[in-house]
Amino acid sequence: MGRCDLVDAWPAIVCIPARDEEAMLPQLLIGLAELAIVPGQLQVCIYLDGCTDGSADLLAKSASTLPFRLTVRSGPERQPANAGAARINAMNMGLRALGDADGLLFTTDADTVPQPDWVWAGRQALSLADVVAGMIVRADAEADPEQSRVEQYYDRLYRFRRSIDPVAWEAANTHHFSGGANLAMRASAYRGIGGFRPLPCGEDATLLDDAARAGFRVRRDANLRVETSSRRSGRVAGGLAGSLRAIDAGRQNRVSDPRGGAWQWHAQAVARRSFAMIDQMSVRVAVGERLGLTADHVLGVARDCPNAEAFAMRIVPAAPVFCDAVTLSEAEDLLAMLDGGTCGIAA
Repeated sequence: MGRCDLVDAWPAIVCIPARDEEAMLPQLLIGLAELAIVPGQLQVCIYLDGCTDGSADLLAKSASTLPFRLTVRSGPERQPANAGAARINAMNMGLRALGDADGLLFTTDADTVPQPDWVWAGRQALSLADVVAGMIVRADAEADPEQSRVEQYYDRLYRFRRSIDPVAWEAANTHHFSGGANLAMRASAYRGIGGFRPLPCGEDATLLDDAARAGFRVRRDANLRVETSSRRSGRVAGGLAGSLRAIDAGRQNRVSDPRGGAWQWHAQAVARRSFAMIDQMSVRVAVGERLGLTADHVLGVARDCPNAEAFAMRIVPAAPVFCDAVTLSEAEDLLAMLDGGTCGIAA
């Protein structure tokens, strides 16, 4: 987990779940065909999740014309939608293709098109990190300015996080996205994390949290870019389509209070710095007092952690203060004060 080895020669496998995406698959295949890669180094695995349309026939007819190896597997028709389970099946296809070897696993969605340098940028990022979340750009984003405003707020909030709690593997051009439409990881890290969880939604953000808690280096890098659709008819609940429908309906956006995040990230920074000295009683006591824990509890958590990243992610709870959501305007003003140094957060 601490290596910065080169991964240029490792095979890259793109793992994609698709559910009744016959209309979107042609543009996905065009985007995959345009990836700047060394011929023969890319494989694409598509898992058809409960499809009842012509996706399987379309892929079968396209396979011989593509400049990469395409593997397709179909699950049972009309099975209930479960984003996590579908992505697990797609990723398992990639793992089977690798066997016992290491390699790079990329995942995206069937209504998404990667930029031509997507795999190249992923290789660069994965030479410094174990798991990378890339930037997700919405097609026709100018038509949804309120959603763009929410995304810009969370981007600023995440950059503020890294100003409080910097890590060596973070990208200079970072962002907040954690979506399954744009993730890349070392296969060894994916195995070590235990893979995606079979959640109906949110399997992507959960994987990133699980990775950090296991001590893997999670990087958010805007150099990995994909473009996804701005459709309102999503395949799972709780996704982008639902957020866009809510905005269309006039629902006011409420977002996390940045003061709660600031409390947590300051505490994580302290925990991260303390890990190397955790055998010292005074250090354990100081960490414990900040978090409301005993020194023995702090030591017990530290002994179960492989590194400072895992310790910082495991020992610090969710913020006990500023837990309620606030309006987007309030959050923007609060973040401006925090980032400008005019407002402090009590430990």
